[in-house]
Amino acid sequence: MNKRFGVIGGDRRQAELARLLRRDGHRVVTYGLQEWKPGGEATLDQAAGQEIVVLPLPLCRGEQVLNCREDPVTTAELFRKLAPWQTVLAGQVPPEQRREAESLGLQVVDYFTREELKVANAAATAEAAIQVAMEQSDQLLLGGKCLVLGFGRIGRLLAFRLRGLGALVTAAARKPEDLAWIRAYGCEALEIGKLDGHLSGFRAVFNTVPSLVLDERLLEQLPENCLCVDLASVQGIDLAAAERRGMPQVWARSLPGRLVPLAAAEIIRDTVYQILEERGDLV
Repeated sequence: MNKRFGVIGGDRRQAELARLLRRDGHRVVTYGLQEWKPGGEATLDQAAGQEIVVLPLPLCRGEQVLNCREDPVTTAELFRKLAPWQTVLAGQVPPEQRREAESLGLQVVDYFTREELKVANAAATAEAAIQVAMEQSDQLLLGGKCLVLGFGRIGRLLAFRLRGLGALVTAAARKPEDLAWIRAYGCEALEIGKLDGHLSGFRAVFNTVPSLVLDERLLEQLPENCLCVDLASVQGIDLAAAERRGMPQVWARSLPGRLVPLAAAEIIRDTVYQILEERGDLV
């Protein structure tokens, strides 16, 4: 049962993951973790030499560079230190890095493609988004009109939680089935391409869509004190335009890793264990 893990790179959730794995009785060697103290860190070669190597979420920070707090390490350099016999796991692996690994005979398992992780991560993101909104605004969510852009996993869970706090929730989506689900959740539904003329009175807007939805023209229809919280990896709200208008705004990316790293680490650990069990590696 006890395994040798190398945990390489990432944010606070990877540091918490290393602690959890060690607490579970595994031997853990780390490199490039934020806020890692227990026993210090090893070299990259030592961490990359373990039987199970867990790489960060997301794998890359910038083009072809590992998401790591140490001196820049390219993914090509890292992959050359790994061997086909090892189990290598990473989150959000770009196609180029997947091809890069395969050219060396490596199979990198992307744990972020797992539905159980995506759902749990979405729940953590939704809860953290509400924390951000409460910290950034001097208004109550209770009784206030809130707009959620996008109704995927995060949008759906966020709308559910906002309603639980007593907010009056409107959600916007493109697909007819999503609009039907929005209404089934007891929320007002808007077509995301037809927001013009329907934006007055909102106290907060949460975006989950990774493409521009609220441009400067649409932002002018929102109240000046409306809080704009963008949760997407690519801004769906023109936050620069919001700032020019004096609106409170925040680009709240990677919330689980920043605000609830232990919970995020538990999600990753459980998913890693499930993958290892399915592969027969957790014996």
